[in-house]
This record gives sequence, structure tokens and C-alpha cells, in this order.
Amino acid sequence: MEIILYLSIALVAVAFSVLVIYVAKTLTAVQKTLLNVANTMEGLNKQMDGLTRETTELLHKTNQLAEDIQEKSKSLNTVFDSVKELGGSLSGLNRSIRKVSDTVAKTTDQQSENIAQTVQWGNVLIDLYSKWKAKKEAEQKKTDLNC
Repeated sequence: MEIILYLSIALVAVAFSVLVIYVAKTLTAVQKTLLNVANTMEGLNKQMDGLTRETTELLHKTNQLAEDIQEKSKSLNTVFDSVKELGGSLSGLNRSIRKVSDTVAKTTDQQSENIAQTVQWGNVLIDLYSKWKAKKEAEQKKTDLNC
């Protein structure tokens, strides 16, 4: 029975040795994996630092651009005010022109009879002048023939 006890102890020792070897291999593999994870995390940390720096610069430039746009927007407000005032001035000018046109149209309508009479008198005067001139030329010819 002693042999069984020694064989059992030897079997337990061999099994324990095999277990230790496999646990050591597993721990070695875990160590390599953890080293790779640590290296990856370190690279990721560097990349995050670069990304943070670029994001900060981009945010700074965006703020500068927003301030520039705000300043330019303020300067455009005066342009829009001027255009608005110009529109008001043009509206006033249009009203004035319309008023003058209406006045001229009324005056023309009121004086259309006077204009018609003036044109008739002008035609009469032109006819009289033509007749007088024709008569004078006829007298001139008569005088020229008698001489």
C-alpha cells in the first residue's frame, strides 16, 4: 500500500507540475496581451493629445471667425440702413413726380380749350401772313412789269 501512496503522491506532483506549466504559459500569454494593450493605450493617449491640440486650435480659429463675421455683420448694418433710406427717398421722389404729373395733366385738361383756340388763331395768323405775302409779291411783280 505504500506504493500506491507513493504513486499517488508522484501522480499529484506530476499533475501539479503540468498545472503549473500551463498556468505559467497562460500567465505569459496574458502578460504579452497586457503589454500590447498598454502599448496600444499609450499610442492612443498620444493620438488623443494630438487630437485635443488640433481641436483646441480649430475651436480658437472658429471663435476668431465668428468674431470677424460679427464685426462684418455690424458694418453691413449701416449699408442696409443706407439702402433703406435710399428706398424711402426714392419713394418720396416717386410721389413727388406722380404729384407733378397729376398737376400737369389737370392743368393740360383745363387749358386744352385755350390751347385749341391758340392753335386756331395761330393757323389764322399764318393764313393771313401767307395771303399778305402773296399779295405783296403780286404787287411787286406788277410794279416790276410796269417799270
